[in-house]
Amino acid sequence: MKTDVLIVGSGCSGLYCALQLPEDKKITIITKSDVESSDSYLAQGGICMLKNDADYDSYFEDTMKAGHYENRKESVDIMIRSSREIIDDLVSYGVDFEKKNGEFCYTREGAHSKPRILFHEDITGKEITQTLLDQVKTKENIEICEYMTMVDIISKDNICGGVIAMDAKNNVYPIRSQFVVLACGGIGGLFQNSTNYPHIAGDGLGIAMKHQVKLEHLDYIQIHPTTLFSHKPGRRFLISESVRGEGALLYDKNGQRFTNELQPRDLLSQAIFEQMEKDGTDFVWEDMRPLGEKTIMQHFPNIYQHCIEEGFDPRKEPIPVVPAQHYFMGGIQADLSSRTSMRGLYACGETSCNGVHGKNRLASNSLLESLVFARRAADDMIFGEAPEMCRPDRLDLNQYEDQNVILEGYHKQVLNEIERMKKANE
Repeated sequence: MKTDVLIVGSGCSGLYCALQLPEDKKITIITKSDVESSDSYLAQGGICMLKNDADYDSYFEDTMKAGHYENRKESVDIMIRSSREIIDDLVSYGVDFEKKNGEFCYTREGAHSKPRILFHEDITGKEITQTLLDQVKTKENIEICEYMTMVDIISKDNICGGVIAMDAKNNVYPIRSQFVVLACGGIGGLFQNSTNYPHIAGDGLGIAMKHQVKLEHLDYIQIHPTTLFSHKPGRRFLISESVRGEGALLYDKNGQRFTNELQPRDLLSQAIFEQMEKDGTDFVWEDMRPLGEKTIMQHFPNIYQHCIEEGFDPRKEPIPVVPAQHYFMGGIQADLSSRTSMRGLYACGETSCNGVHGKNRLASNSLLESLVFARRAADDMIFGEAPEMCRPDRLDLNQYEDQNVILEGYHKQVLNEIERMKKANE
């Protein structure tokens, strides 16, 4: 197969990047599962927007402070200043953000000094990603291949020339492309407790390591402080930061508040872990009753319904919550145009590390960052200097027999590197 641009991943960054490219380019999107099983669909809280010029300093400081001032200032500046244009673009596609009297409604989340977050009920990620997918499906130049897993990169002399993909039956497909965009998500599948889909497990990182593509901060892993406690196996259901932003409280086993609910996620997670250890419990309690029944039912209907299915009515009682792996701030090193250290290879979204988030992501910056730098990748492919054509040696496809075995090898490498970086930074 040959294509002009190959995008690995069907989350918001991959879809938005495809939509920013000219319609005379053949664009192929491959995705490991069905097209809707991306973590972008799971984002509940919302997407940040610079409300006005007076909010810039506050928004910048909130992002830097949450990231322990390890953020790349240029990246943060670009994200914030691009936010209004991105939101205008999403609205033009049909994304339906909450409004009152024709004006955007803003909510606040942990570590934000002001309300600046747009939302659609408590399924903002789904609203944005589904709208982008609907737009992609109208484009004749964009093809989506589901259940197609990247298992390697085609390259020579540090120039990317495509990827090796395998389908569910282990058939092997070399896909040639001058440009490749890795938008293949985070690393949640490597953890027992995670809010992520289990199949999204850092494949791109392992493949990048194999080809000496530069990685950064693999040990910067965010724990979300409040996921619904359950004895059931599988992905943990996230209780959005917005719930606490709107006034929900956290209690210990005796029903007493024990911390500030609006701290940055890493500090709040630490406080919850300490309280659980002190109480000898597997969870703490989150009380949504201060929000009032109207807010619970109108702003958080999806969360309400899921709690009911687990046997809890958040209108009448606290719900049990526990921290779980949620987001990945590290990844494949990317510059301000989302270029990696391999020519022709880009990375955006959670699999990339462009420095926006520093050591800890500020709530609701993820969707915005993914979209801003997906567009910058597209702009660089259109207006930047094109890489030389990759002319790889003859491909030995016999080495790709069982994708599960291949991916397990990558996952082991990634976990080992995470542990190595953790110890190096202790």
